Amino acid sequence: MTEAAVYRIEDLAHVSGASVRTIRAYQDRGLLPRPERRGRANLYSDAHLARLRQIADLLDRGYGLASIKELLEAWDTGRGLGGVLGLVAEVDGPWTDEEAVRISRAELDERFGGSPDDEAVADAVELGVLEPVPGDDDCFLVPSPQELAVAVELHGAGVPLSAIAGHLRELRGQVEHIASRFLEFTTEHVFARYLQGPHRPTDADAAEAASLVRRLRPLAQQTVDAELARAMRSLAVRQLRRQLGAGETPQKRPTSRSVALPEETIRAVEGLVGAERVAEFVALAAEREVRARELDALTSKGRAPADLDEQG
Repeated sequence: MTEAAVYRIEDLAHVSGASVRTIRAYQDRGLLPRPERRGRANLYSDAHLARLRQIADLLDRGYGLASIKELLEAWDTGRGLGGVLGLVAEVDGPWTDEEAVRISRAELDERFGGSPDDEAVADAVELGVLEPVPGDDDCFLVPSPQELAVAVELHGAGVPLSAIAGHLRELRGQVEHIASRFLEFTTEHVFARYLQGPHRPTDADAAEAASLVRRLRPLAQQTVDAELARAMRSLAVRQLRRQLGAGETPQKRPTSRSVALPEETIRAVEGLVGAERVAEFVALAAEREVRARELDALTSKGRAPADLDEQG
């Protein structure tokens, strides 16, 4: 191979990893320049190889062939591709500081009580908590050590592995909904000016959008952390009250009954304590009134007849 490498189509397919059929299809769609004709041979250069690798990279990032063609045309006409690829790399990059670690099957079994559980391991692989290591059946890659550590703690507290897997499936669906809403929100109010319109973003626009992604990336997690802490505190208190109430004797066990309140009363209470605490406020207010009346009754019974005569 010389400094200016040349390839026949079979050689280009071997070096690039693309099939001969794929290379010809790219040529027909205008994604790949035509080869140079020398006599009866079609010859390709390193530029063709670089273009095939660009296409493969963009396909891996989820771009369709039509979008790839537009991006490559922008590059070819001097409008720039670096900024767009930078934005793609920023979005496609890691959204966490965690680093994946390896764990052996023996260590995995030990962390979960020492008893092998093939069904639980299969669930973990399906959920992506564990990833098989090619060529090593006794080793797994753990993309999120923190997530695995949570499962270990829950199992140690008595939660069955099947229940942990089921909970993670349910939680993942809800978290994906939150992520989707956050992306819709930021796209509408932040990124629309860069990503929408009749033309692809310029190199400068894409570079600025990539910078915004870096700045906004931690906001989603910070918001979810704060709201989860607030919700956990509120719900944990209610759960504790219910559990403590469930342990009372039948005579003292609290009962519930639906009572209609005027709309203006509800609005007034919401203004005082917020919509989410209306029921709690009404229950406490009613309890305080009942206690006050019980105290009034007790003090009335304790009065002397002379005192009652004087009042009469």
